[in-house]
Amino acid sequence: MKLGMLTACLPTWPLELVADRAAKTGYERLEVAVWPGTGGRDFEAAHIDVAHFDAEERERVRRLLRETGLEISALAYYENNLHPDLARREEIRAHLTYAIDAAQALGVPYVGTFIGRDPARSVPENQREAARVLPELVAYAGERDVKLIIENCVMEGWHPDGHPGNIAYSPELWEWMFSLGLYLNWDPSHLMWLGIDPLATITPYADRIVHAQAKDIELDPVARNRYGFFGTTAKHGDPWATGWWRYRVPGRGQVDWTRVVDRLYEAGFTGTLSVEHEDPLWGGTPEKVCQGLTIAHRTLRPLVVA
Repeated sequence: MKLGMLTACLPTWPLELVADRAAKTGYERLEVAVWPGTGGRDFEAAHIDVAHFDAEERERVRRLLRETGLEISALAYYENNLHPDLARREEIRAHLTYAIDAAQALGVPYVGTFIGRDPARSVPENQREAARVLPELVAYAGERDVKLIIENCVMEGWHPDGHPGNIAYSPELWEWMFSLGLYLNWDPSHLMWLGIDPLATITPYADRIVHAQAKDIELDPVARNRYGFFGTTAKHGDPWATGWWRYRVPGRGQVDWTRVVDRLYEAGFTGTLSVEHEDPLWGGTPEKVCQGLTIAHRTLRPLVVA
């Protein structure tokens, strides 16, 4: 197992600066954000230009990896592959293929994305649509020795009522998506607020958990008693507001990282545990984000055998 970090938490920094800070902090791998740009929502970044991945861009990335000693664990482009606007969906599909091509050129084994959802359709209807459109992308990746990995993020902010916007949030749905040839980028924080025990989901799906994200979560059961499971309806312009939970850096929430890492080892996990920093207390400026990444590293480094 290797300890890494997702670069999306530092969208204003060039990849060279992110990589330098990651290496100095003690991280071993980068999960590199490859959106076409920033500003669509928080926590997206364009650290490699996969749409124009020419020899110069390829050498830029390879050079900084040589200089820092880091590896790339995955390329990250987490978007809605079932977007209801078919023109937007095609833009997402095309960019995902660019990410796959770049991964092949760099020898990166995984590209991360979401299944997504059309919020106007039921989950079974979305499953049927996914079964129609996703196998082509799985095959495209497979022909290039790349696997598509799906994060189990609920993406409730994509649904007008806070319902799941990414139909990969539960083990029941994982079993379905595995049948399409997809793999899992496992994240315990999303399971926690859904009431699913993260530890119980590792061993049964060990052969499909090829990458993992380290994000913590702080739950407030008292506030949940007021708002209910789906969270507050008073969003005040923030579709992600729930009022009863928030993401934290590892060590500042309620995920038992000692048991999580131990169970991953027991299950034979040899991939990357990648810190995904979305902690509002350690955000807002690059300096505070870097402090949060240091906290996460200090929490996890003693657990991940070097």
